[in-house]
Amino acid sequence: MRILTLVGTIIAQFALGSVYTWSLFNAGLADKLNIPVDNVAFSFGILSLSLAVASSISGKLQERFGVTRVTIAAGVMMGAALLLTSHTSNTAMLYLCAGFLLGFADGTGYLMTMSNCVRWFPERKGTISALAIGAYGLGSLGFKYINLALLEHSGLSQTFVFWGVIAAALVIVGGLLMTDAPMQSSNSTQTNSDNDFSLRQAMSRPQFWMLAVIFLTVCMSGLYVIGVAKDIGEQYANLSFAIAANAVAVIAMANLGGRLMLGVLSDKIARIRVVSIALLASIAGIGLLLFTEMTMTNFYIALGCIAFSFGGTITVYPSLVSDFFGLNNLTKNYGAIYLGFGIGSLLGSLIAAAFGGFAATFYVILGLLVLSLLMSLTVKTPQLHTQAA
Repeated sequence: MRILTLVGTIIAQFALGSVYTWSLFNAGLADKLNIPVDNVAFSFGILSLSLAVASSISGKLQERFGVTRVTIAAGVMMGAALLLTSHTSNTAMLYLCAGFLLGFADGTGYLMTMSNCVRWFPERKGTISALAIGAYGLGSLGFKYINLALLEHSGLSQTFVFWGVIAAALVIVGGLLMTDAPMQSSNSTQTNSDNDFSLRQAMSRPQFWMLAVIFLTVCMSGLYVIGVAKDIGEQYANLSFAIAANAVAVIAMANLGGRLMLGVLSDKIARIRVVSIALLASIAGIGLLLFTEMTMTNFYIALGCIAFSFGGTITVYPSLVSDFFGLNNLTKNYGAIYLGFGIGSLLGSLIAAAFGGFAATFYVILGLLVLSLLMSLTVKTPQLHTQAA
């Protein structure tokens, strides 16, 4: 039963990861709607925020309706959102359909299915997270070629229709294979389920907020740098368009490598130490951008370090949160922390606008990363029977 759940989770995660091909459609939608590309790209920021909000409430939906029904509903909503996007005629409709609805569908399925799968394998939490979230990352790569082929042969509007049908079908099939994970018994030797915190109990502990700040910082640094990597290469590092554009491939490989390597490593050493390693990698990457001459090699290494850190942290964090606050309420507890993904996706751009450019933003990110590293080295696992500090 848990093997079928794992297979279903991987299938669904692959389809859900397809939203990260959004940049393929920016130019075409800008021409269709006769608006600047930046306005179209902002829909992805809305998507990220909506995804994070949906993730934070998906645990309650699972409790009421079960993982299969909620996953099927997410697949149907994802297909409907993309179908409506194919008929978009103005910016408001674009933000509603491709931003809010698509992000909400994706977030509802993403965190819930992954957390449910992790609870089925308490003895291999890091490895299972790596498989599930690795499938999510591979979805962006696989659908890049699917959507490029569709754009070439079917045009913009029809591509959204076909994308919606394919993604919805995969998510629904995945949902049908899933079963809700059983509650962990208090006498289990493989889990610390006698230390299960409710969301309210978790949020009353300083450790919750320390983990939340660390997660937000890594998401902000990763999403900001990944989102403007080509611009950093051309405008900040003064590299050619070709070199800057190739950064996409470097980021994809480093991101996937971080997910797989740090995910597996987190089953062998303390997960908070894995997060410390990820933070050191990101600090090294930002340091290269700030304090070294921007050659092609240094540029690629810097982006690789940041993408490796981001991918690895995203993978390890669900299991890390379960180490701190238990498995049984993982979806709700991690869902609240996962709001940092949506906030971080916007915060980097806001900091860049407020402080004026790449270098100032990198200094802010570096300071937050150092603070997060110190917190990762000092935070201790809370005990449920102790009073909140």
